[in-house]
Amino acid sequence: MTDSAHIRNLAIVAHIDHGKTTLIDSVFKATQTFRKNQDVAERLMDNNVLERERGITIRSKHCTVSWDDYLINIIDTPGHADFSGEVERVLSMVDSVLLLVDANEGPMPQTRYVLMRALKLGLRPIVIVNKVDRPNARPDYALDKTFDLFIELGATDEQAHFPVLYGSGLDGWFVNDLDSDEPKSMDALFKTIIKDVPAPTVDEEGEFLMQVSSLDWNDYIGQIGCGRVLRGSLKKGEDFTRMVTKLNDPLNPEKGWEFESASKVKGVHMWITRGLTRVETDEITAGDIVWLAGPPQIGIGDTFSKNEDINEALKPHEIEEPTLSMFFLVNNGPFSGQDGKAIMLRQLKERLERELRVNVALRMEDIGRADGVKVSGRGELHLAILIEEMRREGLELCISRPEVIKRYDEDGNVLEPIEQLIIDVPEEYQGIVIEKIAKRKGELISVENAGTNTIRIEFEIPTRGLIGYRSEFLTDTRGMGIMASRLKGYGAWRGDIVSRNRGSIIAIYTGPATAYALEGLQERSVVFIEPTERIYTGQIVGENSRNMDMPCNPTKKKALTNHRASNKDIGVKLDVPRKMTLEQAMEWIRDDELVEVTPKSIRVRKTILDFDDRKRAEKQRLALDESANAISSRPTA
Repeated sequence: MTDSAHIRNLAIVAHIDHGKTTLIDSVFKATQTFRKNQDVAERLMDNNVLERERGITIRSKHCTVSWDDYLINIIDTPGHADFSGEVERVLSMVDSVLLLVDANEGPMPQTRYVLMRALKLGLRPIVIVNKVDRPNARPDYALDKTFDLFIELGATDEQAHFPVLYGSGLDGWFVNDLDSDEPKSMDALFKTIIKDVPAPTVDEEGEFLMQVSSLDWNDYIGQIGCGRVLRGSLKKGEDFTRMVTKLNDPLNPEKGWEFESASKVKGVHMWITRGLTRVETDEITAGDIVWLAGPPQIGIGDTFSKNEDINEALKPHEIEEPTLSMFFLVNNGPFSGQDGKAIMLRQLKERLERELRVNVALRMEDIGRADGVKVSGRGELHLAILIEEMRREGLELCISRPEVIKRYDEDGNVLEPIEQLIIDVPEEYQGIVIEKIAKRKGELISVENAGTNTIRIEFEIPTRGLIGYRSEFLTDTRGMGIMASRLKGYGAWRGDIVSRNRGSIIAIYTGPATAYALEGLQERSVVFIEPTERIYTGQIVGENSRNMDMPCNPTKKKALTNHRASNKDIGVKLDVPRKMTLEQAMEWIRDDELVEVTPKSIRVRKTILDFDDRKRAEKQRLALDESANAISSRPTA
């Protein structure tokens, strides 16, 4: 058991791809957390398959290392804006943060967000200028921009006099002075942590007290809560009180909070972290970050106290509110169940309810549809990760186009989520980028030279305007542009946005596609399918060159006569079909279209598959619109 004076709790925060997880790999090597002959993978903290594939951290991870008789608890946090809520809660468990800044890019949107949260909590960050060994590194520029950001965010004098380290997390060295110190080890990092990260301010002798900051689930044990022990200690099997609090208005935390309920519970299982492994223990003590199971239900922000006084209850954590929603629907296509497990609505709800136990930024709403539910999350990537996980579990489902969640001010005016968008792009592409963003109701804020023939452009843009833009942006900039965004807040509705200006090519027959039919289609469209691929009526097989939907027969075969041989198709030249990823398909579809997700395929289709039924539904919609317009245009008495 380590006394609290020899414990250091800190989080690593940064923008996506600035090197948090790679830095922790070097920390493990320097502290000899693993045996020399042990096979240790790179980016060890990214233990989820999707995290390794995408190169991002999706959920925060906790590890503990020892250095010079000190126990250092380190939390690796997500860098993508869609998972920023993880960062908010993690900061409540730590006493400082390592703020990583790329020596070339400098502070980015997520850097601003995590630094703002850390400063508001009174934490004094340690700034690490990472990747200084890169050819285009500009450490002085990155440090100056970081200091400017501290001042802009209202840092105190103490916070603005932050310690600075330079180095390379990948190569495993950091120094205090880039010009005079020799780059050879991680010692400068550990010495700075011990010196500048305060020991936890806790009462080791008082009654047990902790607050839950993150959740986990075990099918055998149930809900597991994680948090820092703020006072006292608790032994396995001892009773304590679980207190539940809630914000009066989740959208406006300033309106205060109130006590909700209390119940007597028991600590059945307790864990501490050593290295990357949770080790079960018989006692948890003040200052350490621990895991605790026993209460039948545990929620974010719950207070666990040995004292039954409700005045012990702590202010609840702010849980980020969703900005995007979409429908998760049962797959009713003709190929349902052929690629994976076709699930009914009850099974779909059960799977989502399991996700809600740990994914607190997610919401599920049953709106009375017999074929699906409405699911809301922090952004496209947040929802896409969940869909991809369900797909890899062998499930089939259909999803609708994402829609932003509106709010209303006191006067009833519509508000929508607004993003800060920062784009780094070669100079020759800045014109097309500014033009496209303007069409999506983006407002240009600033343009600056980012060096090496690159321009950095900052916009404010509605979240709606970013739906479907990423793939278009990569095409416009030949893959050389970088874009990053974060939710800035809610602003006035910016009007209608036309995202896709091309129609769909829709199959009107079911069967295998033929090269003969696709050759004719590719002359006026971008094709999504290959020859012999099975398609069905209502499936979208391509993108039209015009802004209108076009029915087609991709299964059409060449008529065979005495002058036409069946092997004549061998000479057909076909373009490579466009195969969309899950995110690309989510962005591409229109309101009357769905993405069919199976373990083997990503298909796009019309919501109503039959051509005649689709025509009738369109006529009914137009008639209703005309009726509504007529009523609204009548003069009032």
